[in-house]
Amino acid sequence: MAALLEGLFRARSVALVGATDRSIWSSAAHANFARLGFTGRIHVVNRKGGTVHGLTAATSCAAIGEPVDAALVMVPEAAIPEAFADLRAAGIRHAVMLTSGFAEVGAEGAARQEALLAEARAQGVTLLGPNCLGFINYADRVPIWTTQPPLPVLRGGSIGVVSQSGATAGFIAAFAHRQGMGLSYQISTGNEADVNVARVVDFLVDDPATRVIGLFLETVHEAGTLAGAARRALAAGKPIVAIKIGASETAARAAAAHTGSLVGDDRVFEAACRQLGMIRVPSIEALVFTAGLLAQRGPVRRRGVGLVSISGGVCEMAADRAEEAGVAVPTLAAQTVSALRAVMPAFGTPNNPLDVTGGAMLDPALFERSLAPLGRDPSLGLLACFMDLPDTAEEMASYRGEIIRAIGAGFRAAGLPALMLSVLPRPVTEAGRALLAETGIAYLGSGVPEGLAAIGRALDWSARQERGLAEVGMPEPDAARPEGERATLAWLAGRGVSVVPQHLAADAEAAAGAARAMGGPVVLKIASPDIAHKSDVGGVALGLEGDAVAEAAGRILASARAARPEARIEGVVVAPMRRGGVELFVGVLRDPLWGPAIAVGLGGVWVELLRDTSLRLLPVTPEDVLEMFAELRGAPLLEGYRGSAGIDRQAAAEAIARIGDAALALGPGLAALKVNPLLAGPDGAEALDALAVWEQ
Repeated sequence: MAALLEGLFRARSVALVGATDRSIWSSAAHANFARLGFTGRIHVVNRKGGTVHGLTAATSCAAIGEPVDAALVMVPEAAIPEAFADLRAAGIRHAVMLTSGFAEVGAEGAARQEALLAEARAQGVTLLGPNCLGFINYADRVPIWTTQPPLPVLRGGSIGVVSQSGATAGFIAAFAHRQGMGLSYQISTGNEADVNVARVVDFLVDDPATRVIGLFLETVHEAGTLAGAARRALAAGKPIVAIKIGASETAARAAAAHTGSLVGDDRVFEAACRQLGMIRVPSIEALVFTAGLLAQRGPVRRRGVGLVSISGGVCEMAADRAEEAGVAVPTLAAQTVSALRAVMPAFGTPNNPLDVTGGAMLDPALFERSLAPLGRDPSLGLLACFMDLPDTAEEMASYRGEIIRAIGAGFRAAGLPALMLSVLPRPVTEAGRALLAETGIAYLGSGVPEGLAAIGRALDWSARQERGLAEVGMPEPDAARPEGERATLAWLAGRGVSVVPQHLAADAEAAAGAARAMGGPVVLKIASPDIAHKSDVGGVALGLEGDAVAEAAGRILASARAARPEARIEGVVVAPMRRGGVELFVGVLRDPLWGPAIAVGLGGVWVELLRDTSLRLLPVTPEDVLEMFAELRGAPLLEGYRGSAGIDRQAAAEAIARIGDAALALGPGLAALKVNPLLAGPDGAEALDALAVWEQ
């Protein structure tokens, strides 16, 4: 696929099929070749011939008479079969399809899209679309795009934007342009009959012009391909910043109407992002500012951030927003404070955030003298200075320009990764871009809240990238198919999970004997592979000793047989009653897009009451599970709360990782596996109840 996309995105000759001066799409597509400086061959195709866009039109692609790399297909849906036959006759192997009327309009359109894909594959055509605006390869100046891009084109951009929505790709590109950020690619994938976001991301991971990949997703096709590309991107130090809609029912309906997509389970996508190092953001602004920061600064290896402003009020506001964004603003070292006192006015206070005071208005070099000592502070990994970039050439020549130049000199003297952020959101003008180029300053016109949120995301990604992704092997498959709680616990025990001891008693007398042998209070449960919810049929009794065991066993057997006469009743399971510890829930589910995933939360009744769980894709390592623990709202309970003992988190994490491996070993026929509770304490973790559920 990478080679096929190379041929599409770096095409050197393009045919506009269905070209006409009456179409705004066709006119814009043709004009873009000049706007971007395309140096290849352009052909227009119209069955009536004549002159179109000032060029002599061929009546078919076959009539062009020379090889053509790619075609932009703009004909009505009914004319698609004829157009594809023409592509085959001309030997064109790459097509971008603007035409709509496919999966986005319902079942009949989806059937037409399947037929379109079958035809494309039969002819060996790589198809982008249908229902897409196309793409722009800014790096190589190849535009097959059907609206006007933001002008003037900013050269040297390094953010590759991929969007299932063409209009949204345009909005992202326009906002990035207003912020002075150029793109390397702008790609709309539309309905994704063939080429999809996952395949394009895999291509961009290896693209030398792209440093950051930005995504707008309605759904994910080929989740495995995207996961593999994300792993490669993280290893290569190439961040992926993603907007994914679909968290609400309204968004899901909108996505279905837009590109015929199903948005999938939002929480599983969130888990995939956390696990694979993709940065999920809520808005276009967040995408652009986060991608822009990472494109300019790359990974930041130390989390501490030094905040600097000419305003004490901005310093205080930045400190508050930094805490919200999870950005550490450490106290400065004594030697840093001493060095700052030596260069700051007497009325200034060396601190982090650092107010350089209004003295910098009279003496802009105060910024340079103050920033240099911050760069030597051992707790800091990034400097963030809040100052608006001037808009006009006149302002550049005034004291405002001198302040920016002093900040640039201070950044260079500091020697740390550094960033200037605006106080309020504002665009970057041509004059502003020139001053940034002159000073070498990395800049976001984001305002304080968005800027600090972007810094927080960049720091989180940098830490994730530095940790890397552990290589996790897939467990060996097993033909076992455990039915019922007892069989599932036995299966888990065979896979290295500690489980509570159990004894199967055929009747009340045998149950009483088993309880005496165990000593202490016991738990009784009905043993039946056909009864999943035992308490619903009176099939559970807790904390029993002595004569109460036989009486409860008889009652449980009678109650279960009365409630479920058709069920297979094997007897009563007798197990020691466990007390203390923290009950955890572990559940494995099979997501239709991403495959097996595991959820961890507080167990017992709390899992349904609090809905406090963390998810990951399988397989997981114990280190992954430790991260999951930290994400729970109930995490303080694991450390010990109000005198209760904390749990051995490492032992619990290892047990949960083994449960995940056990579930994977059961193969694709497993619909779900739950362990509730997994009782965790200071001495380890033990599964008390488990059940495997199979696909029907």
